[in-house]
Amino acid sequence: MALTLSKKASEVRPSSTLAITAKAKALRAQGVDVIGFGAGEPDFNTPDNINDAAIAAIRDGFTKYTPASGLDELKQAVSDKFKEFNNLEYGTDQIVISNGGKHCLTNIFTAIINEGDEVVIPAPFWLSYPEIVKLAGGVPVTVYTTPEEEYKITPEKLAAACTEKTKAFILNTPNNPTGEIYTREELEALAEVIVEKDIYVVSDEMYEHLIYGEDEHVSIGSLGREIYEHTITCSGISKSYAMTGWRIGYTGASREITKLMSSVQSHQTSNPNSIAQKAALEALTGPQDKVEEMVERFASRRDYIYGRIKELPHIKCTEPKGAFYTFLDVSETFDMEYKGEKIGDVSNLASILLEDYSIAVVPCTDFGFSSHIRLSYAISKKQLEKGMDRLDAFLKELS
Repeated sequence: MALTLSKKASEVRPSSTLAITAKAKALRAQGVDVIGFGAGEPDFNTPDNINDAAIAAIRDGFTKYTPASGLDELKQAVSDKFKEFNNLEYGTDQIVISNGGKHCLTNIFTAIINEGDEVVIPAPFWLSYPEIVKLAGGVPVTVYTTPEEEYKITPEKLAAACTEKTKAFILNTPNNPTGEIYTREELEALAEVIVEKDIYVVSDEMYEHLIYGEDEHVSIGSLGREIYEHTITCSGISKSYAMTGWRIGYTGASREITKLMSSVQSHQTSNPNSIAQKAALEALTGPQDKVEEMVERFASRRDYIYGRIKELPHIKCTEPKGAFYTFLDVSETFDMEYKGEKIGDVSNLASILLEDYSIAVVPCTDFGFSSHIRLSYAISKKQLEKGMDRLDAFLKELS
């Protein structure tokens, strides 16, 4: 038998956001002053009380295996958080602690997908969604949204996308890459379709604390018993507590699904890092003032970058209401010329910005929109100002 490799694995595309970040870091190492708009992580340090809890765990010798699905005390803290913040009732036997948000999603789709099951994914989407679905044997079904819809799927579009093979729908609010959030009324309308079609909704709420202005975060599973029974809620500590590298995420689901996810995780990874679990426990149960400070600073940056974008020629953007991203339609530039040559497409645009203006942006082809770029404002105000000045200079060079 010939030595061959996995067809499934070969069809998975590498993360373009990580690639952009790596390229920007490499240029910085060469002394280039690169402004990195690609980062999907807060630029703040993990709060001291959380670091101290991890150090204490190390000194106490808390370096052995834990239960595969996570520490009981951490599950209790997650259960309490779900109840107090999300208005969701998940007992500790309905919770799995995993190695970050991607691992949560991998567990979820491994537990619910059979070969050929379809998963409805609104575009733009976080680029890992379709790849994780495919690895689980599922079929991603892309539903495109519009700026007029604030890049949010409508009940009509969701219903039209469902077939006899549909197993689940992915909901992401606040959204990466758009920064948009779904209102209570919008979620109620989607919930009716989900219950009627009898499908799961995988609700990715990783950015739930990062909402600005008068808007509120609403968990779709909190809207009634029927939708609760169709919901798998996914969140974590990465974004809200500046803990991306600690790799702790968690899910709330039915006991049946939770049992399957726990079993899968027990064979794939065993428990999440023991030290990181102790840090996560402190994050959820300790003082929350640092989270509030981060939200305030993100809100100030959001106001600044959105104000600058509105003044720039040739690009369009809806107002982000959460997370820390802006989603820019740059398609008008494709037929314009730079140094005597057409821009052509978003990939070339991103290359020009990086090579000639030292700005690292994320081209959103892998997010389902090849007409857009994503700018993260999880960088300092000084970096934001410098980066927007460079983007302004580039746009004024176009003819």
